[in-house]
Amino acid sequence: MNFEALPKIKHTNANNFFLLAGPCAIEGEDMALRIAEKVVAITDALKIPYVFKGSFKKANRSRVDSFTGIGDEKALKILQKVSRTFDIPTVTDIHEISDAAMAAEYVDVLQIPAFLVRQTDLVVAAAKTGKVVNLKKGQFISPEAMKHAVAKVQDSGNQHAWITDRGTMFGYQDMIVDFRGIPTMRQYAPTILDVTHSLQQPNQSVGVTGGRPEMIETIARAGVVNNVDGLFIETHFDPKNAKSDGANMLDLSQLEELLSRLVAIRKTIQNF
Repeated sequence: MNFEALPKIKHTNANNFFLLAGPCAIEGEDMALRIAEKVVAITDALKIPYVFKGSFKKANRSRVDSFTGIGDEKALKILQKVSRTFDIPTVTDIHEISDAAMAAEYVDVLQIPAFLVRQTDLVVAAAKTGKVVNLKKGQFISPEAMKHAVAKVQDSGNQHAWITDRGTMFGYQDMIVDFRGIPTMRQYAPTILDVTHSLQQPNQSVGVTGGRPEMIETIARAGVVNNVDGLFIETHFDPKNAKSDGANMLDLSQLEELLSRLVAIRKTIQNF
């Protein structure tokens, strides 16, 4: 795993999985700093390379009255403050071509949402910023097809692409993780398992996505055993009152215990 494009990332010699973690959306400065401070302390103790995650806006909501953000520039400046305060890299997702250059001024990794990963112009715009591009595997895309998304980044002159598996549609209202896809996608780029989004239950009749957070450790353990390069975990100190995706986020109070067990598993499998 090469982190040359992320000079702020730490513990790269620990031979651990790396972690993208934070709230689904930036709700305000205090909450972002509070979550980052806790995760930084945990990852420093466990020597896990860490990237803070937070969406500066949410464009893919089920209902028009759902929370979408506190303002683009305001949220991006909060992400920048998190990075400067804790000396860590940050990642946010983009939804429009114009978002790429704007977000690249504030964050280190640009994430392409799963629903948009086939949008060539968006992927190319992200790649041309020179930032790391994290490609979420579409719920409707095979692992093998992700090589084409990676190629779009590379053909744009950017060699820093990641792939994140966030589950595959199973019927209309459920997701599954096909762990056979991990070794396939690792042939194309470093591969991350998005644990929390893999446990979403989309398309609920009320227009708010459900989730199964009680299965977070089960999915995360399987990912580590199957040699994912990184884990993606959305976390919040009050998931029930989070303004976005609270149904499948991990309570921040449970993160340290979970990561401790996952690091122990990682160390064990390295002996095989």
